[in-house]
Amino acid sequence: MAGYYGMAVLVGVALLLTTGQCDVSCRGTDGRAGEAGAPGRDGFHGVKGEKGEPAVMDDGPVDAGVLLRLRGEGGSRGPQGVMGPKGYRGHLGPAGDPGELGQPGPEGKSIGQGGQLSPQQGRSAFSVIRTESGYPRYGQTITFQITVVNTQEDFAATGHFICRVPGVYYFTFNSMAKVSLCLGINSDVLTTKLGFCDYNRNNDQVMSGGVVLQLAVGQKVWLTSFRDQQRDAEAQDNHEKRIIFSGFLLF
Repeated sequence: MAGYYGMAVLVGVALLLTTGQCDVSCRGTDGRAGEAGAPGRDGFHGVKGEKGEPAVMDDGPVDAGVLLRLRGEGGSRGPQGVMGPKGYRGHLGPAGDPGELGQPGPEGKSIGQGGQLSPQQGRSAFSVIRTESGYPRYGQTITFQITVVNTQEDFAATGHFICRVPGVYYFTFNSMAKVSLCLGINSDVLTTKLGFCDYNRNNDQVMSGGVVLQLAVGQKVWLTSFRDQQRDAEAQDNHEKRIIFSGFLLF
């Protein structure tokens, strides 16, 4: 058995010597690259970190510019949207409770003379007509020859309407002449001249004017003629003329 092992050692030494004497022509071929291994498994999620500490507010003044940069600039205003459809009308709610009784009104005042007037006494209206052909004299109250209506005898023969029932009245006149004519409505309550003129040359011409006045008891309204641009010859005219003066209580 010992002789067998000795023989093996000698054979090995001989092989080493033979190999040491081999030149480059006896070199072995390169091996090929190994194949890539299979990908490994995903790792497990890490543990969630601890919550951070709250921010500390600075005790000093706050810079407005810094706040604006942090907040961002506001955008431009957008166009107005389309109006939506009209909603349905709701149901009528229940009636509310009755309100409290109001305070008594002020004591009423009597109108006219001798206490309050009846509905018939509270009406006032007149309409009169001037039939004279002569030109009405400048600055004088015009008088009338025909009385059409004078319910309360408030219009006097002097040509004045004298208020007996206080209230708001409407006064108007109409005239027809072949010459130029200027008429004015006069009253105790008027502070400015209220005149109307019509300049005519031998043609029938109609002129009218009117005013609403609030009168108290005793105040007057009357009609006058005045000079403006009329020719001297027109004041001597005797052609037919008509002037109608009317007034009535509105309320």
